[in-house]
Amino acid sequence: MSLLQVKNLIVEFPSRRGNLRALDDISFDIAPGEILGVVGESGAGKSLTGAAIIGLLEPPGRVAGGEILLEGRRIDNLPHDEMRHVRGRQIGAIFQDPLTSLNPLYSVGRQLIETIQTHLPVNADEARRRAIDLLKDTGIPAAEERIDHYPHQFSGGMRQRVVIALALAAEPKLIVADEPTTALDVSIQAQIIGLLKKVCRERGAAVMLITHDMGVIAETCDRVAVMYAGRIAEIGPVHEVINQPAHPYTAGLMAAIPDMTIDREQLNQIDGAMPRLNAIPKGCAFNPRCPQVFERCRVERPELMNAGATRAACWLHARQEVAA
Repeated sequence: MSLLQVKNLIVEFPSRRGNLRALDDISFDIAPGEILGVVGESGAGKSLTGAAIIGLLEPPGRVAGGEILLEGRRIDNLPHDEMRHVRGRQIGAIFQDPLTSLNPLYSVGRQLIETIQTHLPVNADEARRRAIDLLKDTGIPAAEERIDHYPHQFSGGMRQRVVIALALAAEPKLIVADEPTTALDVSIQAQIIGLLKKVCRERGAAVMLITHDMGVIAETCDRVAVMYAGRIAEIGPVHEVINQPAHPYTAGLMAAIPDMTIDREQLNQIDGAMPRLNAIPKGCAFNPRCPQVFERCRVERPELMNAGATRAACWLHARQEVAA
């Protein structure tokens, strides 16, 4: 049974020249205890997908089609107040910059205790005990003293731990983590990744991990969805997608990762750039940059189809689909 189901999601931004489609017919699901990585270049639509799920799309962006279901209940059309309750209680959010998630005027303890009391039926003493336990669980030393400190008294890595504690405060079923390790150095990154995996294992929470770092994906996720120009280009088990990419875009991303065993002057790169929303090409959006492009790619847009162990939106696998 899927905890989160995203079905044919469309997000649009109205403009003077008509609606710009930022997310175009996206579908995926996440099971309890699973970590789904969402990866792609800047502008692919990763963070927008997360924002749509947690109900924090920046106006004038809006969900123009499709459905988002949490435990079988539709949440994309809920009133603002109701969605706020769902966001705290059932969905936890971890953002890239911990300073934007924490109020500098309040101690971290006050912020945690307020969040716990808003969503769980506990008194102030019990909420404080829970807050201290959360800080301990997320690896903050001397939690009994640190609970009364303010955000500016914590380092970047420690602040991110506080944000994770806040996201877990109401024991949510789903955690949407948007680039949670980008601003941190590598050793702290590894600790935060370990923490997310531990949360999944011990609490059975599902995690949607948004990142552009394939190393983080390889280390953390069970499955990965590769996004390009507002669509899913490939989705499947992380081991398969990394080692046997079925979409030329995924193959390009993998080839661009430096190989420490090979001495070379230049890194591989994918020529060209992600298209702007008002200039997405006809057919497959990747076709102007694709080394394996052929005529059908330029005129007809592919849907996700079976491609070995994964599913890829690429006409190279159309023959396989027919054969199957």
